[in-house]
Amino acid sequence: MAFREIHSCSEMIELIQEIGFLPLLNSGIEGFSAEEVVDEECRYVTFPDGGWDWPVWKWKGQIVTDMPCMYGKFFNKKAGYITQEWWPDFCNYRRSKYPYPAEESIEGAILDTLRTCGSLITRELRAACGFHGAGMRSKFDAYVTRLEMATYIVTEDFVYPRDKHNREYGWGWSLLNTPEALYGKEACRCSRTPEESFQRILGHMKSILPDATEKQILKLIG
Repeated sequence: MAFREIHSCSEMIELIQEIGFLPLLNSGIEGFSAEEVVDEECRYVTFPDGGWDWPVWKWKGQIVTDMPCMYGKFFNKKAGYITQEWWPDFCNYRRSKYPYPAEESIEGAILDTLRTCGSLITRELRAACGFHGAGMRSKFDAYVTRLEMATYIVTEDFVYPRDKHNREYGWGWSLLNTPEALYGKEACRCSRTPEESFQRILGHMKSILPDATEKQILKLIG
C-alpha cells in the first residue's frame, strides 16, 4: 500500500482521520500500519546504553486523546485505531458477531467491574476481578482481548511509571474503559443493519487498500 510518509504525530492523526482505520503494527497487508507509514527517523531504535526510542509507540496516547479516536485490539487481535466516524458501523457489525456477554460469565464480570469502577489499567482490572496467581495474567488478557475485538472495551489513554526524577519510562499501560462511558451510548449506535455496516466497511477498505485481496481484508475486519 502506498500511503504518504508520516513525520509527526499531527500528520499521523490526519492520516487516521482520512482513512478511518489503521492498525498499529504489521497487519498482514503490506504498508497498512502506523509503523510502516512513518519515515526512518520515527522507527524503533535502540541505544548503546540499553535505552530505546520509538515515536510511533509514544504517539499513541496523544492520538487517542487529541483526535479523539478508538484504540484497542480490533484487527485480528492486534491493536489499532478507528475514527469516531467509522466506529458506529464497526461496533454494529462486531457486536452482531459477539453478543453482550451474560452477567454470570467471566466477560460479563469484567465489564461489570469496569462499569462500576470506571477506567482502570489492565493490572488493576485484573486484580479487581480476582485473577491472582501463576498463569492468571495471560488468561485474563485473553478475555480482555475478546472484549476489545467485540468492541465492548477500548483504551482511554496510556499510563507510564515515573522514575525518581519524575520522568516517564517503559512501555506504558493501557487505561481501559467502555466506549459508552467515554463517549456516550450514541457513539455506539448505528441506523444500519449489521450486514449493511459490514458491506460499508468492506467497500471502504477495498477503496483505501486497492492492492489487498478480499481475504486479507476479511481477516482484519471479520
